[in-house]
Amino acid sequence: MSPKSAGSFVSKSNKFKMKKITLTLFAAFLITLSFAQQVKETQVPAAVKNAFHQQYPNVSKVKWDKEKAKYEASFDVNKVANSVLFEGSGAIIETETSIPLNQLPKGIIEYVRTNYKGQKVNGAAKITDAKGIVTYEAEIKKSDLLFDASGKFLKEMKG
Repeated sequence: MSPKSAGSFVSKSNKFKMKKITLTLFAAFLITLSFAQQVKETQVPAAVKNAFHQQYPNVSKVKWDKEKAKYEASFDVNKVANSVLFEGSGAIIETETSIPLNQLPKGIIEYVRTNYKGQKVNGAAKITDAKGIVTYEAEIKKSDLLFDASGKFLKEMKG
């Protein structure tokens, strides 16, 4: 195999891994929101839809969910899974974007190896709340682990 064809194989392999991570993260996200109810866009308050379209004017395919009085828009941007959680007033609560595992802060993968023996991180996301505070989510079997921006463990959310 020539170096050129080996490079394209690695590239395809990385694309496959990224797609797999994105799909896994999205599936975990849907499981986490198992109490959410999918709604049609016509059932989403105008303030929420307007806020979404102002923030993401080029996104056309959106899946809406409602959990209590909150609305969540799930969509892809450049083939990357994203979601935004809104108050009924249209105020953004948080945004979540799937990321490759190598973009997790240093120490998170090692934390999982040490504290969740036999588990591996299946997906990752960057979460930004309305105040701009960033946290990271590492998905393992049946749980999501939350970490602060420096990689310090915050909590486990069983799914």
